[in-house]
Amino acid sequence: MYLGVDGGGTKTAFCLIDDDGAIVATARTASIYYLMSGIEIVEPLLAEGTAEVCAAASIKPEDISYAFFGIPCYGEVLPDVPKLDALPRNVLGTDRYRCGNDMICGWAGSLGAVDGINVVAGTGSIAYGENGDRKARAGGWGEIFGDEGSAHWVAIRGLNAFSKMGDGRLPRGPLVDILRTKLGLTDDLELVDVVLNRWQADRAKIAALSTAVSEAADAGDTVCAAILHDAGTELAAMVDAQARVLGFGPDQNVPVSYSGGMFTCAPLLASFRQALTGRYDLREPLLPPDHGAALYAARLSNGTPT
Repeated sequence: MYLGVDGGGTKTAFCLIDDDGAIVATARTASIYYLMSGIEIVEPLLAEGTAEVCAAASIKPEDISYAFFGIPCYGEVLPDVPKLDALPRNVLGTDRYRCGNDMICGWAGSLGAVDGINVVAGTGSIAYGENGDRKARAGGWGEIFGDEGSAHWVAIRGLNAFSKMGDGRLPRGPLVDILRTKLGLTDDLELVDVVLNRWQADRAKIAALSTAVSEAADAGDTVCAAILHDAGTELAAMVDAQARVLGFGPDQNVPVSYSGGMFTCAPLLASFRQALTGRYDLREPLLPPDHGAALYAARLSNGTPT
C-alpha cells in the first residue's frame, strides 16, 4: 500500500493505493498550512487522516509500504524542514516516507510524473516541473507579495475593485451587489470591518471570495473579467519561466498541465490556454493531486503501479 498526502491551502487530502495503483481509501482533514496557525497543527492532522484511510483498508500505519507527504510551504522556512521531516515518523511508526512541497503532488497527478510542467492555482499558486535530472519551481512566494493567479490573489483584486466602485473611482458593476449579498453588508464600508476586524485577514476566508469575482464576471462585470484574464496570464508566465530554467529547447515539445480550484473558472483557464503559445502541449489533468502523491510514493519506493 502507498499513501499520498496533498496538503492544500484549505484542506488536506489523503489517498491510499494498492500495488496496481487503484485507490483503496481516501480521507480529508483541515489544512496543514501551518504558517499562520503554528507547526504544531501538522502532526495531529496527519495522524487523523492516516488513521482514517488505514481503518478503511483494515491495515495499520506501519503496514504502509511508502508514503509521500506534500506539505504547503515545505522548504520555504529552512529551520522548519528538519521538524517537518520528522513528524510522519510518529504517525507511521516507520521511516518509509518522504516529505516535500505540495507542488509535487499536483505535478505527479496531472502529468503522471513525467517530464513537464504543472501549475497549481488554488488558495495560493505555484508551478513545478521536471526535465530529466532538473527540477524547478516558480511562484509560490506567498499571498502578501506573490501567489499570482491564485484564489487569494483574485479575491484581493476583487476587494480592491469593490472599494473603488464603492467610493466612485470605478463605475459600480455587478460585483458590488454580489459581494454585499455574500457578506451581508448593509453599507459598502462595512467590508473593512468584516475582512480586517472580524476575519483578521484570514487567508482562506479571503480566498473564498474569488467566487464572487467569477460570478460578477459571468454577470458582465468587465473589471472582474479583466482580473480573471490577468490571472491566467500570470499563471502562464510561470510556465515560461519554468521552461527556460529546466532547459527545454526552443523547438522541444513541453507537456503542461494544471491543478487547483481556480482552473475550474472557465475565463481563467481560457486566458491561461491563450497565453501558452507555440511549443506547449497543454493537457487536461490525469489524476487529482492526492492520487498523484500516492503514485509518487510508489515511485520513490521503486514500486510500479499503473
